[in-house]
Amino acid sequence: MFNPDAAAVPGAGVFGLPFTREQSRIVLFAAPYDATTSYRPGTRLGPEAIVQASQQVDLFDGRYGAVYEQGIWMDTESAGVREIAGLSERAARLARPLIDRGGAGEGDRAVLDKIDATGQRVREIIREHTLGVLKEGKLPGLVGGEHAVSMGAIEAVASQGKVGILQIDAHMDLRDAFEGFAWSHASIMHNVLSRVPNVEMLVQVGLRDFGSGEIAFAKSQGSRVRPHFEQDWQDRLADGVKLRELCERSIEPLPDRVYVSFDIDGLDPAMCPHTGTPVPGGLSFHQAMMLLDVLRGSGRRIAGFDLVEVAPGSDEEEPEWDANVGARVLYKLCGVAGVGGEGDAETRRDAVRG
Repeated sequence: MFNPDAAAVPGAGVFGLPFTREQSRIVLFAAPYDATTSYRPGTRLGPEAIVQASQQVDLFDGRYGAVYEQGIWMDTESAGVREIAGLSERAARLARPLIDRGGAGEGDRAVLDKIDATGQRVREIIREHTLGVLKEGKLPGLVGGEHAVSMGAIEAVASQGKVGILQIDAHMDLRDAFEGFAWSHASIMHNVLSRVPNVEMLVQVGLRDFGSGEIAFAKSQGSRVRPHFEQDWQDRLADGVKLRELCERSIEPLPDRVYVSFDIDGLDPAMCPHTGTPVPGGLSFHQAMMLLDVLRGSGRRIAGFDLVEVAPGSDEEEPEWDANVGARVLYKLCGVAGVGGEGDAETRRDAVRG
């Protein structure tokens, strides 16, 4: 018998749950890829650290109840996951010298082609996996890794129809092939908007670090991009505007189907001190969760989600705070996505009963 209040048993999966893929409505996929991180690498270690930390998460959520009962399973060992890990290692060796000197130069085309080919392969693996999850009638969730991994998942979700993206992030990620890399973590939303026409709306919340070129690109997209800058939010909060009102205004342009892309650096870096590109300021945990809850309460359908850029600390004696926070964000995302979802509830209940 599975006891949700007991400690996770050794070898248990994400959140210590007993479910198989077949019994789960939410199927998570680990993407341990970290090749183009331009400041501090380590996000390839995020999925494993999150799984370990998730086994300390209490399974009854104060807002969403028994989230686990819908069935949650995470792929951490398949051939696709292992291939992504190998691609990350090879691409990082090639990319790091270019990153260390400020980006690729004129003589680096051959190396860039190899790095871009690995990014393209990661895109293909994740797209095919996500399409498979969707064909099973389940909800796909992606756990990175750097933000570049989101491309394949978003493409797969968009192939099923028009979709909007809610991006929680410190950065706009609208740079064109940043540092020369076609599939850079800093270019993910530029690539999405340029290559995935079924993405009809991008709402960005938490922004506080961006370039003038990104602002220009966002403006070139017209009403398709709705950026929300932290400075503006803080000014309005200081003037007495309620947080819930800001959240409601931000999601108002989103269509019925929404993909949530949650970069952990959208939070205050006190919550994620080892993330690849931390930025002062940011959303508190409460503010980010209110935004997700407003999205859930709006009646929009979550078509998929990702959690990226969680990087555990390197000091083994230090409490693993980044993964601790990441695991809780992941459980909240499962809760938001699970409300009103379809699936074989009886099969899941049988699994819980043992």
